[in-house]
Amino acid sequence: MGAWRWEGEDLLLAVRVQPRATRERIGGLRGEAVTVHLTAPPVEGAANAALRKLLAEALDVAPGRIRIVRGEHSREKTVRVTGPSRARVEALLAGCAPE
Repeated sequence: MGAWRWEGEDLLLAVRVQPRATRERIGGLRGEAVTVHLTAPPVEGAANAALRKLLAEALDVAPGRIRIVRGEHSREKTVRVTGPSRARVEALLAGCAPE
């Protein structure tokens, strides 16, 4: 799949979550995934909720339009974003250099 691909108007994004980071940010590419640093711990869905919130803010979509479709209990996840702006996605992902 690579780090991302389009399925119609939806974006499928492969992410690698780094929980308990010192600050929240979208990092670079690590292998075939975008690294996302989250301050939340990986317990009781806190990191998943923080991931949805961070991506929603970065892509300017409602958090309800972001679903984790694979890897709910893993650091390696596939996220589906329904209807983001292609220009916004390209701008975000253009800043993702290899880590």
